[in-house]
Amino acid sequence: MKLIIASNNAHKLVEIRAILGDEFEEILSMAEAGIDHETVEDGSTFLENAEKKAREIMEISGCCALADDSGLCVEALGGAPGIYSARFSGVHGDDAANRRKLLEVLQGVEDRRAHFACAMVLVRPDGSVVRAEGRMDGVIAHEEAGIYGFGYDSLFYLPERGCTNAQLLPEEKNAISHRARALHALVAKLRKNP
Repeated sequence: MKLIIASNNAHKLVEIRAILGDEFEEILSMAEAGIDHETVEDGSTFLENAEKKAREIMEISGCCALADDSGLCVEALGGAPGIYSARFSGVHGDDAANRRKLLEVLQGVEDRRAHFACAMVLVRPDGSVVRAEGRMDGVIAHEEAGIYGFGYDSLFYLPERGCTNAQLLPEEKNAISHRARALHALVAKLRKNP
């Protein structure tokens, strides 16, 4: 069975392939499948956005499609940036600007608890949908640390590990990340109901 991942994000593709590799005969990015499509993410939740992306790619390809939507939720900001994590600074995908803005808005804020949330949705050609979610808890550091990861990883501090996500080797982070947890939950559902 072929799976199209509704993304061309290289970081996500590596992580998804590592976890779902045994579940599908072939796992392709949109580019590898020859799909050039941009979904308008206008949902109000991570699950809504993920399902919309997966459904559109399934309809275009006729294959199973998997999409995720994920982001950083900061307690002191009422859950923001949330679904707007990739464009928190006003420019989509400018990770450095997003981190700078986060540090600015949290200046002087004591409660720095945060979590990464991930919604993972698989839509099959028969229209059936499998949904799973994952979460990773931490706090926002006062300054960046680490060379690995992407997005907010260099600011996301894990008290139990004594380091940021960006200080973990990719395979260490992938074992405990919100995306990994959502993917493992998805695999469990797929195995229960193939």
